[in-house]
Amino acid sequence: MIKIDRLHINHDKNSLVDISFEIKNSLALVGESGSGKSLTLKAILGLLPKNLDLTLEAKNLLKPISIVVQNPFTALSPLTKIKEHFEVDSKRQRELLELVELDEAFLDRYPSELSGGQLQRVVIALSLSLNPKLLLLDEPTTALDSDTKEVVLKMIKSLQNKLGFKILFVTHDIESSKIICEDMAILKDGKIVESGKTLEILSSPKENYTKTLIQSTFKNRGYRV
Repeated sequence: MIKIDRLHINHDKNSLVDISFEIKNSLALVGESGSGKSLTLKAILGLLPKNLDLTLEAKNLLKPISIVVQNPFTALSPLTKIKEHFEVDSKRQRELLELVELDEAFLDRYPSELSGGQLQRVVIALSLSLNPKLLLLDEPTTALDSDTKEVVLKMIKSLQNKLGFKILFVTHDIESSKIICEDMAILKDGKIVESGKTLEILSSPKENYTKTLIQSTFKNRGYRV
């Protein structure tokens, strides 16, 4: 279990994020834009701007840590072949592509020759090349259509079951959370306002903010747990 006893981000004596949470297996950190999700990821990766003050008290935050970013179209150099983005040998490259169900022929292609779903699979393969203990997911399906989104999320979950890394998934999309995460924490204005099992929160939210998020996500979808 990864335990963040306290993650506090401060700017000019103003608290931006002040949270604690546990990642038992997979945790969705859900909130609207500006809630502190991206700051949390940057803090864990050590990429916060220097003008922000950070307190990070954690247990079992083992490295390496990898991230799958929002937009695969901007994650890769368009003038560089897929194989040249990897820092592992060709045998390992083929193994990684096989994990994400891509043929080795993709190694000689350029990013512009791939669809969004194929690009995101390459980004996932790149993140796995580090053999991460923790995989951070930063809205990894935002640029994908709904069908491709579900395929990619289920693939990530299958890879977790196979490889054993833990997941921290930050998103505004509660629907995606139920596909990939057993646990959920709701983030509002830099604070966690509700946490627990994903399906329990979705079926019986306690906080009005959580109810609003669920209603806005599942409106007109006839959702059932």
